[in-house]
Amino acid sequence: MTTTPTPRPADESPLTTRRRVLAGAAVIGVSSVLAACGSDTGTGTDTGSGAGSVGNAAAGTSTATVPTDEVPVGGGKIVVDEQLVVTQPSEGVFRAFSAVCTHQGCVVAKIDNARITCTCHNSIFSITDGAVVSGPAPRALDARQVTRSGDTLTIR
Repeated sequence: MTTTPTPRPADESPLTTRRRVLAGAAVIGVSSVLAACGSDTGTGTDTGSGAGSVGNAAAGTSTATVPTDEVPVGGGKIVVDEQLVVTQPSEGVFRAFSAVCTHQGCVVAKIDNARITCTCHNSIFSITDGAVVSGPAPRALDARQVTRSGDTLTIR
């Protein structure tokens, strides 16, 4: 037994219309842009994954260890895997912050000229206290605890 397809009424639109295809493409495009703004991992030259780092950065419970000689005076090191920034604003003084920008959640990408920079939208933070030097970030980077034992820093 064969069946003949029933013809579609003239006023009924086909399942895939040009409007639906364009709307779908727009949704995919917007989703891609939003994903890029919210989840960039950053790739600056001062990044690294610090030896012995462990924990869960997303939950804010990360712990990382970093050798003191990897953190230059007047600069710092980004521990990408743990989303942490360790800085040495002056000789022997170490600070640590979350590497997650307070603007839209990108991970900061570089440290130079005594500043931490998020290259997603050009927010700049102080290496001394994580304060916003220039926006659009609305607040400072979250501070983390740094403990020094000999030539090793432990950041929590």
